[in-house]
Amino acid sequence: MAMQEEGTSSEDARAKIWMVDSKGLIVKDRPEGGVTGHKVHYAQVHAPIKNLDEVVRTVKPTVLIGAAAIGGVFTPQLLKQMSTLNKRPIIFALSNPTHKAECTAEDAYTHTEGKAVFASGSPFPPVVFNGKTHYPGQGNNSYIFPGVALGVICAGVRHISDEVFLIAAETLAALVTEDDLEKGSLYPPLTTIKDCSLKIAAKIAEYAYKKGVASVLPQPDDLSEFIGAQLYDYHYQSALPATYPWPAP
Repeated sequence: MAMQEEGTSSEDARAKIWMVDSKGLIVKDRPEGGVTGHKVHYAQVHAPIKNLDEVVRTVKPTVLIGAAAIGGVFTPQLLKQMSTLNKRPIIFALSNPTHKAECTAEDAYTHTEGKAVFASGSPFPPVVFNGKTHYPGQGNNSYIFPGVALGVICAGVRHISDEVFLIAAETLAALVTEDDLEKGSLYPPLTTIKDCSLKIAAKIAEYAYKKGVASVLPQPDDLSEFIGAQLYDYHYQSALPATYPWPAP
């Protein structure tokens, strides 16, 4: 969807996505395992390949995304191959919990000689490689769902379209600073999650009013201020009456 928004046709976008399941590369007319359901749309015209390392050598991907919960499936050999193929190989090991991550942050940076652009579903500590400290970003939906929910509720959106999630992703990406990228993190610090959520919510509400799908009317003059005012405030004023010493000292 993101590629289509940038002008790529649906067919060309799918042609850039090569998927692997437990039976190997997803290709048309696969003799073992077959291809059914949602996989059909992403089946490539290619000879079957069972081994993931061989898939990488053959397809030569720029991005490697793992979400199958098979710990260590991104082997040192595979990571080195990605480093050979790409100046900055993108490695996303998104499975949880930590022991099921496709590789660790240390694996990714070590076996790509520090070239990897890495993100993970599980949290990993900073990694020092060749004197540089890398701070791996955690690709967690906690960056997205609070802002989406807040924007949808505040604008009264009754149907959440795919565009809402694309807007959330684009807004989050815009919040990543050059300093974040220099440190090796693809996400803003989790300490800024409240600000991230507010900005995502405001963008979603703006989209909702522009498209006429908001039901909270009239549209607030300042969406950011309106949304901020809806947040739960845990700062309570004292319920006790003011007291003063008597007699006065």
